[in-house]
Amino acid sequence: MSDKKVILMGYSGHGFVVAEAAIVIGMNLVYYADVKESTINPFHLEYLGFEGEDYFRGWEEDFNYVLGIGDNKIRQKLAHLILSKNKEMVNVIHHSASIATMITIGKGNFIARNAAISPLSEIGNFCILNTGSIVEHECVIADAVHIAPGAVLAGNVTVGERTFIGANAVIKQGVKIGKDVIIGAGSVVLKDVDDNSKIYGNPAKI
Repeated sequence: MSDKKVILMGYSGHGFVVAEAAIVIGMNLVYYADVKESTINPFHLEYLGFEGEDYFRGWEEDFNYVLGIGDNKIRQKLAHLILSKNKEMVNVIHHSASIATMITIGKGNFIARNAAISPLSEIGNFCILNTGSIVEHECVIADAVHIAPGAVLAGNVTVGERTFIGANAVIKQGVKIGKDVIIGAGSVVLKDVDDNSKIYGNPAKI
């Protein structure tokens, strides 16, 4: 693991989970950035300010960046800002995650405790594969997707950009899910889902 200093972008809720995982795997997590300084600082990180300000100190330093934002659209927008500054985003992959060797994975992803990714799957950039989620063989996950805790994607599932798959949802093998979709917790998805849909239930309906 590199000893380069790491800055966490977003430091509440989901950011705390990312911070814990980053520290566990040996990252040199020292700083965080957020809209304002947090009143809760469980990992004793130094506040650098808000990245949207012109005088944000983080752009002047040679840090690695990790994403701690749960909201898909905000996380993707922030990731593009970081890339526009020619900064390096790194993946945070918890050591308890089960990751097949024959996969492709982009940058700025978070793969949480006990998540599993099976062979020949493709994971884009800026994604969250949350606690205990399962991505089976040959799935294709686009950028800025959030797969919530316990969700299961059977083989050959395709997921479009910025889609949220709720906790304990199950997606049938071969289903294609569009971009900007919200799938409710516990849903069972048996058919393809169009862009910008909100679905829930068993079987899931719009």
